[in-house]
Amino acid sequence: MKNYNRNRGNSNWKQNNDFQKKKYDSTPRPQPQGLQVFVREGEDISKALRKLKKKMERANILQEIRERQFYQKPSEKRRKAKKAGIARWKKKQREAENSR
Repeated sequence: MKNYNRNRGNSNWKQNNDFQKKKYDSTPRPQPQGLQVFVREGEDISKALRKLKKKMERANILQEIRERQFYQKPSEKRRKAKKAGIARWKKKQREAENSR
């Protein structure tokens, strides 16, 4: 039986392998994203909750959670979007008719 040397096949194996740790990574790391509400000393917690709810509303977080709660097929998404567009158009037409 022939003695097989695994390292002989690729002489640059140590330079090319992905398992070596890099000594220094100069790429900037992304900052963690999220909503923060800073509570000042003596500030009521309910006021901080109102601020948080307002920020969540502006960022559409609750709407996204509701949409992702259940899987929706792409065809259903398109159908729903088309229905919403038609409803917006009809509302705009009604408002234009009422303003005359």
